[in-house]
Amino acid sequence: MTKYAQIGCGHRAQMYLDAIAGDHKDVATLVAMIDTNPGRIEVHRATLAAKGLDVSSILTGGPDDLEAILAESGAERVIVTSPDYTHADMICRSLEAGCDIVTEKPLTINSGAAKRIADAVEETGHKVVVTFNYRYSPRNSALKEVIASGEIGEVTSVTFEWVLDTAHGADYFRRWHRSKANCGGLLIHKASHHFDLVNWWINDVPARVYASGGVKFYGSRSSTAKALPPHSPRGTHDGAHSPFELDLRNDPRLKELYLDQEHYDGYLRDQDVFAEGVTTEDNLSLVVDYRSGASMSYSLNAHSPWEGYRMCVNGTLGRAELMVVERSGVLFKDDKVEVLDPSYSGSDVDDTVRPVGEHLIVQKHFALAEERPIPEVGPGGHGGGDALLLKDVFVGPSDDPLGRPSDWIDGVRAIAVGICGNVSLVEGRPVTPEELGLPLDR
Repeated sequence: MTKYAQIGCGHRAQMYLDAIAGDHKDVATLVAMIDTNPGRIEVHRATLAAKGLDVSSILTGGPDDLEAILAESGAERVIVTSPDYTHADMICRSLEAGCDIVTEKPLTINSGAAKRIADAVEETGHKVVVTFNYRYSPRNSALKEVIASGEIGEVTSVTFEWVLDTAHGADYFRRWHRSKANCGGLLIHKASHHFDLVNWWINDVPARVYASGGVKFYGSRSSTAKALPPHSPRGTHDGAHSPFELDLRNDPRLKELYLDQEHYDGYLRDQDVFAEGVTTEDNLSLVVDYRSGASMSYSLNAHSPWEGYRMCVNGTLGRAELMVVERSGVLFKDDKVEVLDPSYSGSDVDDTVRPVGEHLIVQKHFALAEERPIPEVGPGGHGGGDALLLKDVFVGPSDDPLGRPSDWIDGVRAIAVGICGNVSLVEGRPVTPEELGLPLDR
């Protein structure tokens, strides 16, 4: 039975706490919870108790108490789901306290912090697992199998477009992610998932990055904001609501985790996406070169009317395309936001709305295109992929021919693209991981 400490008790912690209280309670026990906000700790404690977990002996406290809590609780592994800018400090201090680490992406947000983690891993000999759950999604695994089989030959180039809709994308600009200093921007916080996928899909390492982009839609200076009538500084208020507002009273879990806990630290989870203080870019384009000679054209848009991605891989023998529409649209109807899902069949939707679904197309030179099946692996998030990830985390990785389990080097390789991209945005030139001293090799 492995003893776990949870650092960061926001919404993201739930997946791991549910696993400890549920499917993996036979191999994991929770001994400590650490957060800057004691109210959020108590919300999770109550949830765990309602699920039958004995929470009486769980030690709690803030980041300043970390070493003392880890020592007293006897924690062996630490799960880090705190804000991105705190990751390096929490990871390194926990490593030095004698614990192995399981951390949410991104590993950290800048080159100095990445080097600090690398030094701590080398000095302590402890392990760091980065949980890239997108690797476990059946559709992404299916594309990996096609590329790894050699069916399309040696990869020469990649085109990768990811769009976030106005339900999901806007949410990054309501919370702490709206400030780039907190998360490294979407190039690191969100796109580290995407860059890890490409590194893993094509089994390669980024070598040079050139980036372009900016805050073009959200924030107070955008043309969108300037065209709006006067509006509330937050989404939780009485009266009519904009489709870009989040009223925390409408979501019981967000209400108890954030609205009801504001009196502890003043953190607002429902800020106006068109207010001052937005420094995280919402439109981004990159050209990335890899060590093998392959290249990638990548784009990210955070205000699309639909959500999903398209990945095209060109090889010497053919091409593979993965098209995913996760949500077909976000509508504003009767003073309410309505997110379309696979079951939606409203007659008021134009025929041009994209169908929700996923398609993997493989075509070799001088041959017909073939659509490959994408099997579901089980219930739960990401087509059952989250359950596979959690099994690897808590039980231990199996002998996976696709190499889905990831460590801190994978974490650095994923953020390397975003870190270089952020420097490129400022300096207007191509940037290499090497010049920033990023440790990319085992």
